[in-house]
Amino acid sequence: MTRNPDRSQRQRLVIVTGMSGAGKSTALKVFEDLGYEVVDNLPVTLIGGLVRGASGDADTRRPLAICTDVRTREFDVEHFERYLAPLLDRDSLDTTLLFLESDDEILRRRFTETRRRHPLADDRPVSDGIRLERERLIWARNRADLVVDTSGLGLPDLRRLLTGHFSISSAAGLGVHIVSFGYRHGLPPEADLVFDVRFLANPHYEPNLRAGTGLDAPIAAFIERDSAFAPFFATLTDMLNPLLPAYEREGKSYLTIAIGCTGGRHRSVFVAGRLVETLRAAGWTASLRHRDLERSASIGD
Repeated sequence: MTRNPDRSQRQRLVIVTGMSGAGKSTALKVFEDLGYEVVDNLPVTLIGGLVRGASGDADTRRPLAICTDVRTREFDVEHFERYLAPLLDRDSLDTTLLFLESDDEILRRRFTETRRRHPLADDRPVSDGIRLERERLIWARNRADLVVDTSGLGLPDLRRLLTGHFSISSAAGLGVHIVSFGYRHGLPPEADLVFDVRFLANPHYEPNLRAGTGLDAPIAAFIERDSAFAPFFATLTDMLNPLLPAYEREGKSYLTIAIGCTGGRHRSVFVAGRLVETLRAAGWTASLRHRDLERSASIGD
């Protein structure tokens, strides 16, 4: 069997699809900023011809980001299998099918706030269009290489996530993003790995520590004194030491690790920060976000 060409020598193609209102247009702007040639609202039957026309010398061709969805004709599983599926498996292409989605209520709110009409709603309520579109796109979501739920993502978060996965920078290596969160606010949908630190001693129950956060030295000292912390953190880093290079060897460019506690204020914030410091000291490119730190102020950890 002939070995697939090196990823750096293959034409990069991102096919963007998903729910209306989930941020596809915003995603295309991010891809454009990253240096991709961007095409919106392209029928499935025309994508293959565009890709062939864009192929050329590896030093001069630009990567492509193409959006196709329910707005276009013949967007169904039959035409996907005939015209798009072959692109996903072509050795000369580095192809990713990206599916953007969001919660129904978030989508409804976005359409209401922007006063846009849902493409499948016609004269019916927006909620009917959302339901019908979700039913029609089950096959596309199941085939996706990457599903991004934008329900809780702001523009900076979406930009960071897409940049991490699809940057065409020549800089090599796996990028690692650490996010702390509170379970009462839900799991981060973008997480690849999730670790629960609710077993650690909770500063919320200490009156003199409750108002602090995992960024404060007294909170850090309190958690570190918990006899469960040191063995847990050693086990975590021991697991990541071989795991991260293995992801990198497989061509993964971006990994999100989520650390969760009850409210996302104390324990997860401290552990996430310590993990980022450890990874950076080991030579990894690591970034950090405390998702629920601000909204945890009123409800604690």
